[in-house]
Amino acid sequence: MNRNYPRIRDVAEAAGVSTATVSRALSTPDLVSEDTRAIVLKAVEATGYRVNHAARNLRRQQTGGIVVLVPNLANPFFSAILSGITSAMAPSGYNVLIADTRQGEHIRDYLHNNRADGLIVLDANLPEDVLSAGAPERHHPPIVFACEWLENDTRPKVVIDNVYGAGLAIDHLVELGHQRIGHVMGPPDNVLTITRAEGTRRALAKHGLTLRPDWFLEGDFSLASGAEAARRWLCMDDRPTAMFCSSDAMACGFIGELHHRGVRVPDDVSVVGFDNIDISAHFVPALTTIAQPRTRIGETAATCLLSLMKGEGEAICQPHVLEVELIKRQSAARLG
Repeated sequence: MNRNYPRIRDVAEAAGVSTATVSRALSTPDLVSEDTRAIVLKAVEATGYRVNHAARNLRRQQTGGIVVLVPNLANPFFSAILSGITSAMAPSGYNVLIADTRQGEHIRDYLHNNRADGLIVLDANLPEDVLSAGAPERHHPPIVFACEWLENDTRPKVVIDNVYGAGLAIDHLVELGHQRIGHVMGPPDNVLTITRAEGTRRALAKHGLTLRPDWFLEGDFSLASGAEAARRWLCMDDRPTAMFCSSDAMACGFIGELHHRGVRVPDDVSVVGFDNIDISAHFVPALTTIAQPRTRIGETAATCLLSLMKGEGEAICQPHVLEVELIKRQSAARLG
């Protein structure tokens, strides 16, 4: 059956150029002049031609897709980052596959079959054999880390200054008159936990405040671990008057559990979170937090990966450290 689909030859005739020029204008536009590309795009629109991405990727020995590795898809923190990635990738024609790293074996099998042109990794705790995507003789797709990273790893990363962000939280609580400040941490082997705890320690020392190890409570960035931290806080004979939580989810869990126990925030204890996820502005009380530019993190990581996939080198995107800011709301108040 002849469906009379427009072909690249039809575009070339309409534009008055060769088929090779049409191909270059659509796939590698930097190789043609802006005027030529404009003529070709006008002809594409006039003829209704559509690029066959599958055929193009087959010729290039590419899959036409990138994989984003996320430690927990249920965590609302990642939504804006993923939105930034997909938005930045859309004009390139690459598909974006999002995989939960808790399915480690499936991811390893998928990547070992060379089914990705690039990786954006939001989980630095993955085994290296997963990230290497196969045996040494295989082609390893370029990798960009976002949010989390591996220490002493030279691959590109898009991150924030977590030490500085934690310091902002402690500085704010000290400005409100608090001197007895505790910290709800993430999992102990996580780079975000380590750097935010370090920022907390440095800020406490800067202000000449006592660092109490029993006021540093372990969590895992989840609501449930925040609630558990609140129960531990309630059992203390000598409680902190303020708590800095290493994620908004833990801060919300902490506040929610205290509410059920009749403890008022911020009247009885002040709470500061980290991330500025969407719910933080609508929680009761609205959560004071450290805001990450989550959409920009995703966009920057995607732009960096596209540059690597074009062979433009790692130097252009190594590293990106984006700014954070303190968002003052109602969960932290002046002591007294």
